[in-house]
Amino acid sequence: MSLWMFWLIYMQVFQVSLGSSIHQGNNTDKLSLLHFKAKVHDPLGVLSSWNESIQFCEWYGVSCGHKHQRVTALNLRSSKLVAVNQFSGRAPNFTGFNDLQYLNWEANNLGNGEDDDLQFLYSIVNCSSLRGLSFESNNLGGILPRIIGNFSNKLSELGLGDNQIRGSIPSEIENLIGLTRLSMKQNRLSGSIPSSIGKLQSLGFLDIYGNEFSGSIPSSIGNITTLQILDLSFNNLLGIIPSTLEKCQRLFLIQFSNNKLSGKIPIEVMGISSLSWALDLSNNQLVGSVPAEVGELVHLGILDLSHNKLTGEIPATLGSCTSLESLYLDDNFLQGNIPKALDSLKGIRKLGFSLNNLSGKIPEFLRTIKLQSLNLSFNNFEGEVPTEGIFKNASAVSLVGNTNLCGGIFELHLPPCSAKGDKKNGGSSLKLILVSVILSVLLLIVVLSLIIVYYLWKRKLKASSTPPLLVSMLQVSYDNLLKATSGFSSDNLIGKGRYGSVYKGILDYEQQTVVAVKVFNLQHQGATRSFLAECEALRNIRHRNLVKIISACVSIDFQGNDFKALVYDLMVNGNLDEWLHPVNEASEAPRHLHILQRLNIAIDVASALAYLHFHCQPPIVHSDIKPSNVLLDDEMIGHVGDFGLARFLPQETSQNISSNSASYTGILGTTGYTAPEYAMGIKPSTSGDVYSFGILILEIFTGKRPTNEIFKDGFNLHNFVTPALAENLSEIIDPMLLQEVAGESKMWINDEIKQCLVSVFQVGVVCSAEFPNERPSICDVEVQLQSIRKKLVKSRGYRENQGRRKAPSAEVSKNAESAGSLICD
Repeated sequence: MSLWMFWLIYMQVFQVSLGSSIHQGNNTDKLSLLHFKAKVHDPLGVLSSWNESIQFCEWYGVSCGHKHQRVTALNLRSSKLVAVNQFSGRAPNFTGFNDLQYLNWEANNLGNGEDDDLQFLYSIVNCSSLRGLSFESNNLGGILPRIIGNFSNKLSELGLGDNQIRGSIPSEIENLIGLTRLSMKQNRLSGSIPSSIGKLQSLGFLDIYGNEFSGSIPSSIGNITTLQILDLSFNNLLGIIPSTLEKCQRLFLIQFSNNKLSGKIPIEVMGISSLSWALDLSNNQLVGSVPAEVGELVHLGILDLSHNKLTGEIPATLGSCTSLESLYLDDNFLQGNIPKALDSLKGIRKLGFSLNNLSGKIPEFLRTIKLQSLNLSFNNFEGEVPTEGIFKNASAVSLVGNTNLCGGIFELHLPPCSAKGDKKNGGSSLKLILVSVILSVLLLIVVLSLIIVYYLWKRKLKASSTPPLLVSMLQVSYDNLLKATSGFSSDNLIGKGRYGSVYKGILDYEQQTVVAVKVFNLQHQGATRSFLAECEALRNIRHRNLVKIISACVSIDFQGNDFKALVYDLMVNGNLDEWLHPVNEASEAPRHLHILQRLNIAIDVASALAYLHFHCQPPIVHSDIKPSNVLLDDEMIGHVGDFGLARFLPQETSQNISSNSASYTGILGTTGYTAPEYAMGIKPSTSGDVYSFGILILEIFTGKRPTNEIFKDGFNLHNFVTPALAENLSEIIDPMLLQEVAGESKMWINDEIKQCLVSVFQVGVVCSAEFPNERPSICDVEVQLQSIRKKLVKSRGYRENQGRRKAPSAEVSKNAESAGSLICD
């Protein structure tokens, strides 16, 4: 169950009218509600029942006490209300609701992100009966005032998450001793977590992830023995994990990931036997070994210790954690063999041991466990790879970077294992030869041993180990790429993104093989994971509408630092975003895509997604479809790339988005293109890609980005297009297209072209439907678009291939300069 669903169920239980008052007449409450209504904009009409014809206790969202008919609860969650007055979007004054017990205004548009957004708190601080207060998922800014500590100690629920609140948590929060739930996630809060928080000894839910907190985790947090959920992830917390957490024996979820925590993993944390959901300490700077006491977590479902600096061997005691479903130890300094004791983890589904110094043979028991994914890449495993169990599925297992492995199924592209030679007679002679050889090279072995020890200490990965994406691929070294890009010169820089930079290079000067080289910034958190995701996604897939990977390089640079890079075909016509939203320079001819070119590119993307969703085993979800991730070659054919966020899905669940299970690694994709259900923690699905594709189509034919300044307050690109389809097509179509189809007058579009455009927009609208079960499959979409293209070709007299054209020669070099933005972003 996701944290979002946990809170939803919790709030449904709490919408109960418990209080009443005899001090004021109920007319005061009615007038206050009407005053409140006058101060908000109600785009969905949820407050239409607030009128004189209905008794106010029956108005939408209003709950009253049974005895005195006073307002005790106001629940306007997800009503999309917008606070308005003549000056700003501040919240209305809540004065008058003296008997109010529950106020829920989640998921609206309250506030302007300004300093005085939280002034409304002063109007309700004296509501002595207040027990629940939630303003999550709004636009509240400003600094959290100290007056928060003046609320009644009856207050049990305080939700201020998903806003823009700044500053620190006031120490006065210690006064709210009745709090059972405190959520301040996804704000801009900073400073230290106050030690006074340890006085909230009724707290069961503490969620402050996604802020800018620094300093250490206060040891006083161990005094909150009622804690069940503790999420401090995605902050800048330093220092050690407090051992006082041992006293919190009701915890079933601890998430400290993506901080800067150091020191060893406390043995005391392993003694919290109630942990059942997850223990996530990933992406920190923890050192030392994995405590043997980890075996005490017999109820734990997810253990993630990846991306730290842990050393030693994998403890055999992990075999006692029989409830584990996911175990991630990637990107540490672990060594030794995989312990056989792990064969008792019969429920394990996901294992991640990549980027360590593990060695030995791959244990046989791994083929008998019903694993969904297994990542053993970039270690020192050796010997023959099994061919049964998960090892039958090349897309579910990763073995790249283990140069001494052999055998396995053909799709793994490993070298065959050499047969053992027959033993021969004459054992005595053989022994004499062996002894002579051993004695003669003894000194050499000693010298070589010293060199190897230094060599292994100096570099974590072998410089020559390159992911065997395909045996036939061109293998390149760091030195090759350095020369190809003129020392990664800024003159060859063609794009930058969150995980690295892309350079234009000439890999073979005789054949003039021009490539795009993506160099990963390994100092950036998540860059290694993005590299592995792209390697895995592109290793076994080939399609004319996917960016072609030429090679991968895993090495060290001349300063001794880890180096990772991917080499792609260079797309000379740049990316689709540059064509839809050109920034023309005086020396540059204007770019323009006509109708058929745009439709062709949309079909190219649909074809690529259909291949990923229905022809890959397991299916692949791209998770980041947008114009800058669609590259165009010299014939204007679209190629989808950037698989840094791609996810592999089990076949039977690839389109099942009804589950409320959350991917606790965070929301995927890019703002404006991401499916709305991802914001609620729903796992990535093929329906999410279809949503992004729908937004892409609407952007292609309207010329408007989904982040355009006109789209706000619940108004988006989908809502912009939908009402205009019947009568006002000219109001939504890209002006450049309108000029093409109607001439300079921009007043007339013939019926055949109009119908084609309407059909295209209808595809975009249905794909970008809010609810996943209302979206079609990408295969059906591709068929529809092919049909529309046939009609368009017939109506305009196009040739079938007229939408494909090579860029003018003068444009090629200029476009090549920007061709790497897809790979970078």
